[in-house]
Amino acid sequence: MSLRKYLVSRVFFVQAFLAVLTIAVLGYLLMHWLTFTTDHGNEITVPNLSKLTEEQVEEKLDELDLAYVVLDSVDFRSDFPKYSVVQQDPLPGAKVKVGRKVYIKINSSGFSSVKIPDLIEKTYREAVPTLRALGLEEGTVTYIPNLGKDMVLEMRCKGRNISPGDKVLKGSKIDLVLGDGKASYEESIPTDTIASPTDEMPNEQ
Repeated sequence: MSLRKYLVSRVFFVQAFLAVLTIAVLGYLLMHWLTFTTDHGNEITVPNLSKLTEEQVEEKLDELDLAYVVLDSVDFRSDFPKYSVVQQDPLPGAKVKVGRKVYIKINSSGFSSVKIPDLIEKTYREAVPTLRALGLEEGTVTYIPNLGKDMVLEMRCKGRNISPGDKVLKGSKIDLVLGDGKASYEESIPTDTIASPTDEMPNEQ
């Protein structure tokens, strides 16, 4: 049989059909095998672990066949309970595979202490960024008569005066007493040192 006749014969079409069918079946089985081995379609939604303790995290993730890893503790945040989850990765709602690790960061047990910087005679603009860099907060700002406008004259915490080098807890509010720039030179001279006109005149005999 010539090649031309074979290509149009029934035998060729049957063999071609069987070849296509075999490829289709193998492709279907391969796709199902890949789906099974990669757990495709069997994804788990990551729960929200915020404010949970490590024990609660372990219990919750065990139920979902997920694991966790504590990366680190972070500086104490008052809006989270002590030793609770502050951050997690992946985020809540993410779809992950069975056995995926969730990385968490834990809130520390409390504020650490920091030394008060020397802000006396610094400007208000210099003082505020310095406080924030140390984890302190700006409290009440009051003004008193002084030539130095917006210059720090006193620092207070919870109503008491504090000095550079004193220790306070992170997150504390530091009240600042500033100069208003309105005090004149004459106001700074004690009145008892100013001679009156009568003092300068000699007594007449």
